Amino acid sequence: MLARLPCARKTTHFSPCHHQLTNSNVWAADSQWLVFDVRPSGASFTSETIERVNVSTGAIEVLYRATEGAHVGVVTVSPDLPPRYLCIHAPEHPDDTWRYDFHHRRGVIVQNGRAQNLDACDITLPFTPGALRGGSHMYMFSPDGSRISFTYNDHVMHESEVKADLRNVGVAVPLRAVIPEKQHPCEYDGSYFCVLVSQTNVAPRPSSDEINRAY
Repeated sequence: MLARLPCARKTTHFSPCHHQLTNSNVWAADSQWLVFDVRPSGASFTSETIERVNVSTGAIEVLYRATEGAHVGVVTVSPDLPPRYLCIHAPEHPDDTWRYDFHHRRGVIVQNGRAQNLDACDITLPFTPGALRGGSHMYMFSPDGSRISFTYNDHVMHESEVKADLRNVGVAVPLRAVIPEKQHPCEYDGSYFCVLVSQTNVAPRPSSDEINRAY
């Protein structure tokens, strides 16, 4: 969904950039702030910031700015106060071997101007419990703000001979931080423990409960 929101510096005009809303969880708990990113229209994931606008005053604040060639977007906000903002973060220093894709992205929690990774990444054996092996996306807080659901694509399965990288759904819980051994330069720590809660099949049997894509 695209929306045109007033610019804080020119409250009687509209900002020339796009303002893209996630499909849910975009209102802060005080109903005064609406969160968005500034991706252009279309499928390009090139926003450098996630922002919020005060719907009473029109004031716009930058919540987080990506650096080192990374981009951010698809921001949601927690149902409690003070608010926590959660968005997709693309890889820093992207190149031909590791750049933004469904299986190359992570969640970042932003609060009080500070950012930390939601999910850890570990793509080398032995895999670390609580870490993911690829890219997370579309983060939604539970109604009490204690858990976070997300969609997921797996780097290891994407690189496998069968190319069985199927969309799944996971849940992140604040059980403990997850710290992989980091045998690959693109592995990183996470602040939440993540698990997958769906099971997909490349070739679901007709008339069965099997699925090849979870939402």
